[in-house]
Amino acid sequence: MKKLLSFLCVLLLAGGAARAQLYDARTSSVNFEKKEREAVKVQVEGSAQWTRDFWQSWLKDTYSIKLKGDGVFGVGKKDILSAKQVPMSSVSGKLLDLYSTVTSPSDSVSELSVWASLGSDTFITSGGTPSEFSSLRSITQSFAAAARLKSYREQIEEAEKMLRDSEKEKDKLEKEREALASTTKSNLEKIEQLKQQNEANKLKSSEDSVKLLDNARLLELRKAQLQRRRDRLTNLDRK
Repeated sequence: MKKLLSFLCVLLLAGGAARAQLYDARTSSVNFEKKEREAVKVQVEGSAQWTRDFWQSWLKDTYSIKLKGDGVFGVGKKDILSAKQVPMSSVSGKLLDLYSTVTSPSDSVSELSVWASLGSDTFITSGGTPSEFSSLRSITQSFAAAARLKSYREQIEEAEKMLRDSEKEKDKLEKEREALASTTKSNLEKIEQLKQQNEANKLKSSEDSVKLLDNARLLELRKAQLQRRRDRLTNLDRK
């Protein structure tokens, strides 16, 4: 039992540590143009496409930066999203080339990687350009916070929709149940009526059978009476 409890504690701690990494921007690296470039990475809840779409719309709304790399109607889509020579006053007064990619470590989590350069092979680093790199990290962290809010809102909206759907299904099932109960009651009443009618028919049939026997006997009697009267008439005619 103690071993089982210890194992469960390890799983809970591991799960907590994994969730702690979500929405926490950290310094890492990416391979770009055959070299390792220092980058800022953050993991968020959601698919890669969801994160990619929101990252682009968030940058456009927040900094008026339009990333390129989606192609036209999905044709020519690239893994790396980029924006050349864009002003980012919160990062630097200089023009930057901004790069980013989105990958999927798991089905429910995606990872955004962001890096930038000041020009030809002059990439922002934590050591060489600490102020700019810190600002790049802040932007990535701000995006993560916005992504968390968006994800939670969408989860709430989905839960509300599921609740509404469940309520509609409940009302539908209740109406169907009431309709079936009403139909069943009506059918049972009809069945009872038919049973009573069948009993009445049986009794009437039995009575008719008795009457039929009586009628048959009466018919034979009347035939005999008729024949006797004919015989008398014949005898009278002969005299």
